[in-house]
Amino acid sequence: MKTFFALIISLFWVAPAPPDAAAILKKVDQNMSADSQIVESTMVIHGRRGSREVTSRGYSEGKFKSFTEYLAPEREKGTKMLKLEDKLWIYSPSSDRTIQLSGHMLRQSVMGSDLSYEDMMEDRKLLDMYTAMVIGEETLSGRKTWVLELNAKVEDVAYVKRKTWIDQERYVPLKEELFAKSGQLLKKTVMSNVSKIGGRWYPKSINYKDMLKNGKGTDFNINNIQFNPSIPAHIFSKASLKK
Repeated sequence: MKTFFALIISLFWVAPAPPDAAAILKKVDQNMSADSQIVESTMVIHGRRGSREVTSRGYSEGKFKSFTEYLAPEREKGTKMLKLEDKLWIYSPSSDRTIQLSGHMLRQSVMGSDLSYEDMMEDRKLLDMYTAMVIGEETLSGRKTWVLELNAKVEDVAYVKRKTWIDQERYVPLKEELFAKSGQLLKKTVMSNVSKIGGRWYPKSINYKDMLKNGKGTDFNINNIQFNPSIPAHIFSKASLKK
């Protein structure tokens, strides 16, 4: 009799549909993106001779406007970066000069860290840049995750392919692998200290590891973050670089 009922159940059982990758990414974007942000952070750069900290305050609005001012240490204090559309300007108080970076120069390291200028200035939603598919499930630090493969659908992206592990309950990435067009692994990121902020889940600590460099990578720690604040228009102007 048990065998009979097992056979009946097997005939009518339908395997659950795989999760919708685009729907997962949409929920991730709802957590990770906002119309505007103000972020105060500390970047811990682990080098061969020790570690150093750099603190900053950053403003972003929409996809193509962002402004960052470095607050400490003293030698970096007053350095500012402004992104408008695809242009990036950097002001250095020591030389009282503003330079513009473009093209391959955007891939340079920010202050010796494992982050590039492209990494610092990218504010677009994942769904705007990538198509996605679920390629598996894994458990990371006790959290169930979906493993997604992302492939670029626009040309102006720093990484044409990404592999990302998404927390199934909180819809935040816990780990990422970032690839070049050649397929070479360029960077790994590990997210932690996931907290509920303003009704959304957000990782407040990220370790960036440039796979072309030795060392422990760079820790990017968020001290304070505001979602959807009103930001004065003058912040996103070249005049703000020298103020």
